[in-house]
Amino acid sequence: MLRVILIIAVVMLTIYCVVEVAQSRKYEVRALPKWLWAFAVIAVPVIGPIAWLTMGRPTPQPKYLPPRAPDDDEDFLRGIR
Repeated sequence: MLRVILIIAVVMLTIYCVVEVAQSRKYEVRALPKWLWAFAVIAVPVIGPIAWLTMGRPTPQPKYLPPRAPDDDEDFLRGIR
């Protein structure tokens, strides 16, 4: 029973990583080209997905950086006048 659960976990991890590789933008992928990551995730069962999750995923980029001081915020400065 434990063997079946481990096999299902490996298959689900591989599917998750394949979908994530397919959805990532090729210029944001780190360390290797996107096609090579896809090959590694599919061809190397456990090590490929773990390597993708630790070394290949694009890093999340903040959509909005808050201003550091009130005088850096243009909306705040407009509200003073």
